[in-house]
Amino acid sequence: MSFLRNERFSGPRCNANLVQNWIPALDGVETKLKSGAKVADVGCGHGASTIVMAQAYQKSQLFGFDRATTLAREAGVGDRITFEQALAKDFSARGYDLGAFFDCLHDMGDPVGAGRHVKQTLAQDGVWMIVEPFAHDNLKDNLNPVGRVFYCASTFICTPASLSQEVALGLGAQAGERRLRQVVTEAGFTRFRRAAETPFNMIFEARA
Repeated sequence: MSFLRNERFSGPRCNANLVQNWIPALDGVETKLKSGAKVADVGCGHGASTIVMAQAYQKSQLFGFDRATTLAREAGVGDRITFEQALAKDFSARGYDLGAFFDCLHDMGDPVGAGRHVKQTLAQDGVWMIVEPFAHDNLKDNLNPVGRVFYCASTFICTPASLSQEVALGLGAQAGERRLRQVVTEAGFTRFRRAAETPFNMIFEARA
């Protein structure tokens, strides 16, 4: 199952926020990455997020689960990134310090199952970073220019993608924090918080 994201849409957000704001908002994660950590970037598409992290944290080893080998080589970080094609529920376990899902959890038919697998693949004090489209819990609070665009995308792309897979939970792009917390809790994580946000994304930190 491949969740290829539009790099023209997601790439600029990663370049502007991932290293500058999102990772520093996770407790202790930036320090680990600077010292040398293992990172699983699930649903990485063409590898924009994986490459950004590899360039910023030169002692860390990254594993991207999608398809992006050529771009990593061109960016000069191919020696520290391993790309594999895998399901979100069966990618290889290596005791990751950080598992990252960028704008892909809501597309999955079985996000709870994916979360359970993440929990199994993390190191004892590993962190699951979940970046999702910004959404309030109540419909009326999403009736703004950004929310309306996201609802359109959710109707035509995200929800049908989920409904075409096993379980077919159908979170959609406007799941909201309360629903995402439920998914993460059902997956077996006991700590969940919103670490950061932008007008377009919510960044969550989950720990076992």
